[in-house]
Amino acid sequence: MSAPTFRQAVPSDTDRCFQIEISAYEGDEAATREKIATRIAQYPQGFVVMALDGQVIGFINSGCAHEVVLADEAFKELVGHDAQAPEVVIMSVAIDPAMQGKGYSTLMMRRFVEQMRGLGKRNIHLMCKQRHVGLYERLGYRYVRPSASDHGGMAWHEMVMALAG
Repeated sequence: MSAPTFRQAVPSDTDRCFQIEISAYEGDEAATREKIATRIAQYPQGFVVMALDGQVIGFINSGCAHEVVLADEAFKELVGHDAQAPEVVIMSVAIDPAMQGKGYSTLMMRRFVEQMRGLGKRNIHLMCKQRHVGLYERLGYRYVRPSASDHGGMAWHEMVMALAG
């Protein structure tokens, strides 16, 4: 099997990324197609897609802020996003369910971290479900606290990775 390739998302990736998003996230927690299109249009350098043999199989998207409030729903539409800000907030990490369990999310996350470090970002923040806390800890994230967010009716946990220093 060929190695996956990584690139910045482009508008023509919107439909495929939306398909992956709704298959990887449960119910209301999935971003809408409009949110995905907005994230690609407004911050493509924070939207990394992973492709295998030319087919997109996963992606990570994010926004940047000076002060991070992970429970802020408006930020998911990039309200308050500033591409120059030092704090990165991951909004989605999604792998096509048919490709899960093969190490792709780890590979994709490592690539994303390298990219954000290259852009001079200070920290990467994310929220995840309890079952993913251990995975993110192995990738170098530190557990912060249970989140105030009840996005999609789920319990979330805030994590952070320091990039600088």
